[in-house]
Amino acid sequence: MIIRLYEDNPSPKHIRTIAKCLRDGGIIIYPTDTVYTFGCDINKQKAIEKIAKLKGVDPKKNNFSIVCESLSSASEFTKPISNPTFKIMKRCLPGPFTFILNANSKLPKLFQRKKKTVGIRIPNNAIVQDIIKELGNPILSASLHHKDKIIDYISDAELIYDEYKNKVDIVVNGGVGGNMPSTIVDCTSEENVIIREGLGDLSLID
Repeated sequence: MIIRLYEDNPSPKHIRTIAKCLRDGGIIIYPTDTVYTFGCDINKQKAIEKIAKLKGVDPKKNNFSIVCESLSSASEFTKPISNPTFKIMKRCLPGPFTFILNANSKLPKLFQRKKKTVGIRIPNNAIVQDIIKELGNPILSASLHHKDKIIDYISDAELIYDEYKNKVDIVVNGGVGGNMPSTIVDCTSEENVIIREGLGDLSLID
C-alpha cells in the first residue's frame, strides 16, 4: 500500500491507518527531514528483525536509531543528559541531526548493544511527528539506501514503492525526499564528536 500525505496538512485518517499498521507489527517506509527510511514500532522485535534482513545486517549488531516526538520522550531511553549536551540538542532539534547518547535499561533488547548507546532523531517533519503522536511511542529509523553506488538514497516515493511494495506494508509518500543524511553527533563522552557530516548546520554544535 502507498499512502500520499502532505506535510503541511497530514490526513488524520491516513495517520491512524499508519499507526495501526505499526501497532500491529507492520513495516513502513516514511519521509523525514533528510532521506526516506524504514520504520517500525521499536517494541516489535519481529518487525525490527525484518528490517535488519532488508538492510542485510545482523539484528543484534544494528546501528538503527529511534525517532522520538520530543526531547522529553527521548530521555526515557537515555541516561541523564548533561546540561551542555541538552542545550545543543534543544538548539538542533527538531532538525536533521542524530545524537548518539548513553542508553538506559528501558531501551528494547534489539537496540541494546555491548556499548549501551542509542541514536536519537527528532526530525523536523510533521508527517513523522503525527505518526509518532498517534502511535504513542518512538519508531525505528533505518535509512533507505539506493542500490546504485553513485546515488546513495532513493528520493522518489513512487520508485520506492515499485521496489518495496512486496517487502513492506506501507510506503508513505511525503513528496520528493532528500539525498543527504542527518549529521551524527556522538555525545557519549565529555566531548561531543561529529562522526558524520550531513545536512545539519554544524555551527549549532559549537
